[in-house]
Amino acid sequence: MPAASHRRRRRASRLRLLLTAGVLAAGLAAAAHSSGALQSVENASIDRRFEVRGEQKADGIALIAIDDVTFSDLETQWPFPRHLHAQAVAALHRAGAREIVYDVQFTEPTKPREDMALFDALGRAGGAVLATSETDAHGRTNVLGGDANLRRIGARAAAANLPDEQGGVIRRFTYEMGGLKTLAVAVAEREGRRVDPAAFGPDGAFIDFRGPAGTIPTYSFSDLIEGRVPAGALRGKIVVVGVASPTVHDQHATSAGPELMSGPEVQANTIWTLLHGLPLDAAPSWLDLLAIVALSLIVPLLALRIRAILAALAAPVLGVAYLAIAELAFEHGIVLAVVAPLVGLTLAAVATVAVSHLLETLERQQMAELNELLEEEVRLRTSELRATELEVIQRLGQAVESRDEETGDHIGRMSELCQRLALAAGMDPEEAELLRHASAMHDVGKIAIPDSILRKPGPLSEDEWELMKRHTTIGGDLLAGSRSPVVQMGEVIARTHHERWDGSGYPAGLAGEDIPLVGRICAVADVFDALISVRPYKSAWTVEETLAEIGRQSGRQFDPRLVALLFDMVPRSTTSLRAA
Repeated sequence: MPAASHRRRRRASRLRLLLTAGVLAAGLAAAAHSSGALQSVENASIDRRFEVRGEQKADGIALIAIDDVTFSDLETQWPFPRHLHAQAVAALHRAGAREIVYDVQFTEPTKPREDMALFDALGRAGGAVLATSETDAHGRTNVLGGDANLRRIGARAAAANLPDEQGGVIRRFTYEMGGLKTLAVAVAEREGRRVDPAAFGPDGAFIDFRGPAGTIPTYSFSDLIEGRVPAGALRGKIVVVGVASPTVHDQHATSAGPELMSGPEVQANTIWTLLHGLPLDAAPSWLDLLAIVALSLIVPLLALRIRAILAALAAPVLGVAYLAIAELAFEHGIVLAVVAPLVGLTLAAVATVAVSHLLETLERQQMAELNELLEEEVRLRTSELRATELEVIQRLGQAVESRDEETGDHIGRMSELCQRLALAAGMDPEEAELLRHASAMHDVGKIAIPDSILRKPGPLSEDEWELMKRHTTIGGDLLAGSRSPVVQMGEVIARTHHERWDGSGYPAGLAGEDIPLVGRICAVADVFDALISVRPYKSAWTVEETLAEIGRQSGRQFDPRLVALLFDMVPRSTTSLRAA
């Protein structure tokens, strides 16, 4: 009897330890899930589920793409004059489009004749939903002169902004942005649908992408206005018009696949999703918790019947089965948590083996300590590599600058001013710090410009000037293709810091807010420091003379808002900004 009693005690102890292992595994997985620690991996699993599901039917919606074909056919630079958009609206109206959604910004006025052409075309078409990313504190916009104007023609403005998740991937859309309802909501309401804000949740609603880029039926803008879209192709459909050419940079990473998707096609997917009742929804939290508990307990319970190692080896099979269930649920519109249940399953399997083999506990502790040491070493090395990268960038900028400057201090002063202007303009501190380093590469293209031009004390000839202007594209090409965020920003700055607010700059002739903010900031900072500095061809200007000249160029060469911020900033730190 003592032997039988001992065996019972051993079984009871084993049961308690195994169940404790399962409960602890479930608790850890649930805590990681609720804290968001696993969110990035969970997001990746959702992306994979879209890939497995493949293309789906995209009924009732179409895309008119301002694509490379359009630019080739029309031989017109972006932004297009608004009479072309008026022609597109008229063509869509004739084609019987049910709703027109224009994912192009019409916030700033252009020529009155052009603006009125578009305004009248929208009125004749019965209105449309017009995208914007600019609103005031009350959700009001200035699209085509303001919301009151839009109401006169049955149109309305809507927010085009979409929330980026970790890694810059678009997976969700919201009810509103900046107090303005989003495009999808505006379209649904024009369709007579009542949209419940609570349906979106705190993080927004999942976009039920119909498939990877190119899944939505798409026709070129030039084919539309020149009458080449097949008859009936757009009749009764919601038609989204927008820029799809990669050269305009409205391309986004999404859940739908590895290829970038144009902004208008993302909006088309959000509209389809909302009009079909938000068919893709996260599973209720109790169901996710049930999955975590079930997968965390199944291996310990199996270990009561079979050897612990065999029960642990069953975990991969159980995991694959759960993945199949999650994919099936996804195809029926339910997004089950995948990572946390699998983490619970894995932890339980490991803990089950540990209960049966206590000696392995010490080894696992030692391995955990080693892993921590390795991770710390990796963090230290990563920090060193980051510091080295920034030092190389700074030295490269100074090396280039030293070819046509008396001193390389210009880089340091200009970079500091860029960072301060960025912070004043509302850029977050991390991005402003990135700009400080990236701005050092603004003139890297000058490495290919001969000294005879760079150091020429007098005016450049026309041919010399054309060669000098090439430093922007040369610099951009030198920096292109990098995976480093600071080098990527450096490429943007190199290409755009000589663009002008009025569109007369080079190399692309961009104007206004089409010029990236980092390029506009560097343009002001570069000129400011160049004017107050001694150069081979001039003496240093006073700060007062410099500010006066920059003020004269406000709205022509420079962004007026940045000029105003510079004026507010400089008097408080004239001494630190003045070149020696």
